[in-house]
Amino acid sequence: QVQLVESGGGSVQAGGSLRLSCAASGGIFSRYAMGWFRQASGKAREFVAAVTWSGGGIDYADSVKGRFGISRDNAKNTVYLQMNSLKFEDTAVYYCAAAWQYGRTSRHESDYNYWGQGTQVTVSS
Repeated sequence: QVQLVESGGGSVQAGGSLRLSCAASGGIFSRYAMGWFRQASGKAREFVAAVTWSGGGIDYADSVKGRFGISRDNAKNTVYLQMNSLKFEDTAVYYCAAAWQYGRTSRHESDYNYWGQGTQVTVSS
């Protein structure tokens, strides 16, 4: 069984930065592709970023390209989302997820097998 726990959310002014962490336990972390999704109040959940199990393949939603960075440390069973130049529109609950995918990323929720509980990010303008 795989459990994912997000942390690092909070409130920040527009233009500021936050780094989210997702710690995994159970399973073998390095065998999973990892992704970040977010859901704003009253909106559908959307893809943010993903990274392959080796870290060699990365994918970003157009809305965050150039501002966000995803990375993973398999030795620490942790995936990160560095968020810079934050905008009000980035306000959402952020979720990490794990997918049993070999050598590729996915933008599709249905490909992910495990999900964290989410962490709130609030950006004030």
